[in-house]
Amino acid sequence: MGEEENTHDPNSNPNPNSNPGPNPNPDPSHASGAQSAAVTLETEKETGTDMARASTSLAPKPSWFTPKRLLAIFCVINLINYIDRGAIASNGVNGSVRTCSESGVCTPGSGIQGEFDMTNFEDGVISSAFMVGLLVASPIFASSAKSVNPFRLIGIGLTVWTVAVTFCGFSFNFWSIAVARMLVGVGEASFISLAAPFIDDNAPATQRIAWLGAFYMCIPTGIAVGYVYGGLISTFGWRWAFWVEALLMLPFAILGFVMKPLQLKGFDPAEASKPLTAADDGSEDQGSDLSTRGVVGDESSKSLRFGALTTFGKDMQLLLLNRVYVVNVLGYIAYNFVIGAYSYWGPKAGYNIYHMSNADYMFGGVTAICGVVGSIAGGLVLDRMNSTLTNAFKLLSVATLLGAVFCFAAFCFHSLYVFLALFAIGELLVFATQAPVNFVCLHCVKPSLRPLSMAISTVSIHIFGDVPSSPLVGLLQDRINNWRVTALTLTSILFVAAGIWVIGIFMPAVDRYNEDVEHPAPVVDKSNSTPLLADNKMVEAA
Repeated sequence: MGEEENTHDPNSNPNPNSNPGPNPNPDPSHASGAQSAAVTLETEKETGTDMARASTSLAPKPSWFTPKRLLAIFCVINLINYIDRGAIASNGVNGSVRTCSESGVCTPGSGIQGEFDMTNFEDGVISSAFMVGLLVASPIFASSAKSVNPFRLIGIGLTVWTVAVTFCGFSFNFWSIAVARMLVGVGEASFISLAAPFIDDNAPATQRIAWLGAFYMCIPTGIAVGYVYGGLISTFGWRWAFWVEALLMLPFAILGFVMKPLQLKGFDPAEASKPLTAADDGSEDQGSDLSTRGVVGDESSKSLRFGALTTFGKDMQLLLLNRVYVVNVLGYIAYNFVIGAYSYWGPKAGYNIYHMSNADYMFGGVTAICGVVGSIAGGLVLDRMNSTLTNAFKLLSVATLLGAVFCFAAFCFHSLYVFLALFAIGELLVFATQAPVNFVCLHCVKPSLRPLSMAISTVSIHIFGDVPSSPLVGLLQDRINNWRVTALTLTSILFVAAGIWVIGIFMPAVDRYNEDVEHPAPVVDKSNSTPLLADNKMVEAA
């Protein structure tokens, strides 16, 4: 028993509360082992602390470029774009032609039309030149998003826009400003095609349509503000309207190049950055002859151009065979046919029917207020309904139908105040379609087709919608010479738009937002391809 007690380890005291006395004969090797263990433990603690500090320093930090700031920036850019459209159409900037009375007394013209002595036809050509640039460049920018980072494409477009608007202020005759306005359309095309997909990617899932509504709210607001802005700044000269716009847009054009580029969902940035001279095994071809490289480079560029055209053709075929997309765009064309003619002929019709002395301000104010409230409300309602394609078509058809009823009834009354009340309700309902119709364009196609979907939608609603509607309504008015009948005839086309969108309710529709890419990249750097919301979630998790 005594030997067993002597050999028992004193450190294994069964009573943890006891306090044994010091060992009268300590073992030196045991003491040094204890010291070594203490040093090792301290070293591990320091190493662990250093690793924790290193991991903390390497952890991704919250980015200033949050989703809400992305939405705010895109809304401001969209607002500036449409302020420019409103300003050039305002009396202060567009001006009037020089006129002479029968007695020989001439009144000098004002604004662009007066300074360049343009006819009304030439004045209309300026607007058409902008549309030509916009419609031609939109599909090009959309297709380029497959080989160039879409965020950088927006930066390129905004730079072209800024330079072109600046040149508008320095224009010296009709042809110079016509070319400048065409380039303004080219610059705006990249933003129109690519901004909505970025918002769709980074918006919260439960507020996605509301965010789109906030973005498209800037269209009527910008045009209305442009009217007022053009009138106010004309006191300094019409050229200042363009120079101030260019200064306002310049920071956003620079931002498109200096900010870390974002990548749209469904696009693979790997192929765009792959060097053409890389060998199949990943090594660089250092020993090839320069002349051979040139031939290979020329052949590669030709094959790339041919491949881009082939891809564009296949993508267009997919869009045209997508019945949900076609029905949605057809309804959008009929809708925009009416809205475009309203914006151009509305004040003149109101002046002739109801003898409004301030028709410009009344129509501008009603359009601005109803555009803001209606666009946001349409997005919020669809979010509450559960944002599906079928629900979007239900909202589109019902809102357009009710809006058509109120607008049609408004022109039937002879009282100005009854007209304004009913017309305001009608426009509120009609503008509620802005977010849902673009939601369908974005979600009825796979992610990689969204820019082209938005571009072709924009091209279609202008070519077949607001561009021909203004002259056709003018031709109808020349024939019947009755503004009330003309307005009622135009408004009735909204019933056609509602009927087309009703068809979409009964069509099998699949939301393709989460559809996989056809050719996913094997391994790529995801730092530029993760939406902003995903980045923020990763930071919070860390």
